[in-house]
Amino acid sequence: MAVDKNLFLHDLAVVAILKNEGPYVKEWLDYHLLAGVDHFYIYDNDSPDNQKEVLKPYIDAGLVTYTFLPGKVRQIESYNMAAKNFRFACRYMAFIDGDEFIFPKSDKSISEVADEILSGKPNVTGLAINWQCFGSSNEEKADYTRGVLERFTHRAPTDWFLNVANKNAGNKHVKTIANPRYINYFNDPHHAKYFINCQAINEVGKVVNSSLSFPIAAEKIVVNHYHIKSREEWENKVKRGRPTLKDVRYNVDAFREYDHNEEFDDGILKYRDARAGAEKVPENPADVNRRLITALIKNLSPKISDDAIQDFFDNQKNKKKHFAEIMKSVKNAPVDSFKGKLETFLTCLEVAAYLQSQSVEKATGKSFEEISLNAIAKTLMTSVSIPEVMLLLSDMPKILCLPHAATNDIRNFCIRIIPKITEALRLSITSVPMNILWRDIVEMNYTLDMLKAFESKK
Repeated sequence: MAVDKNLFLHDLAVVAILKNEGPYVKEWLDYHLLAGVDHFYIYDNDSPDNQKEVLKPYIDAGLVTYTFLPGKVRQIESYNMAAKNFRFACRYMAFIDGDEFIFPKSDKSISEVADEILSGKPNVTGLAINWQCFGSSNEEKADYTRGVLERFTHRAPTDWFLNVANKNAGNKHVKTIANPRYINYFNDPHHAKYFINCQAINEVGKVVNSSLSFPIAAEKIVVNHYHIKSREEWENKVKRGRPTLKDVRYNVDAFREYDHNEEFDDGILKYRDARAGAEKVPENPADVNRRLITALIKNLSPKISDDAIQDFFDNQKNKKKHFAEIMKSVKNAPVDSFKGKLETFLTCLEVAAYLQSQSVEKATGKSFEEISLNAIAKTLMTSVSIPEVMLLLSDMPKILCLPHAATNDIRNFCIRIIPKITEALRLSITSVPMNILWRDIVEMNYTLDMLKAFESKK
């Protein structure tokens, strides 16, 4: 069941680790804002150029969450950090590089296209989007007076790929847009590993379980990949190295492999022009809080009237009464009405934590925290799927610290369910890759030990 989009701080956020992207990052940010992205989690991989200076206006506007992340081989780490720390803040997360532009083949936003492809498909939690690799357009020198999208308008054929034996698959490569709440972990920058029974598909509905997808699907949405740019820019890129891994393909000779210019393609320029003025106006903090509180009330107490919601904001003296009524509606609602809503109520709990971080809404957030925990506990009285349980378990370290009676009910449920889930996973050994299976079993057993230890201290 889809979570109410009003419960999220951001509809679509981009996660990227960038190094020396100063000449390019403004164009990249502005384009994606037009395409419907409303936030960026940027990890700066120790860039000595002016990258942070270019990012500063976007940071100040609240559009970029900036993290300095020096050192080698940090991309996978940054993706896992973002997915873990911000999974409840964003309805969707896209994981791309600074030389990649997500290009819907219509005038719709990225989220709208993702919704069309993913909606109504249970346990489909990711969208795998094929590359379209652009060449140098025969440019030898860097020309920073013009944007990447204007300079490079020639690409390889749609179905182009290199020899897989060389570990370089061209347009077979995909990048990921996902519901971050069901991401288990990344061990590849192209493809997320999801909780058991969750999966990614491409635009035609084909399941994609690796960094490659073939046949290449490129009718609805692609990732334009400006991997080499001009010869001079590629040589500079080779010198600076990668934030991912040491790779023999990242060398001067690779320019020749990727310098394909057979197809003229300026579709992304037409898309950008059609989307002019489509950037979302950032909400001020008061409006954000009001939207989140309204969504909390509607999701926790669906029968509440609009007049009662208005009174919640207008009459501070009546807040205790309204909180009591919302809690009562949670406790008295039929158990069946909670089925399939665990993700929603876990999101409500995170919204409550966010409100507590805002001094003006600290008390409000605390009240919604208790109500959300009660909703979670009641949801656990229904049938809960394995992905929902894994999402709950991943959030248990936070929940255990909350001083409410419902916390104990949730902990006891997890202690009872973990042995059943691990046994189900063992029985899945013929259909699930063994390394993923045993990783999940080990982690759940660690969680079980933590829960029992915490219980004994109580």
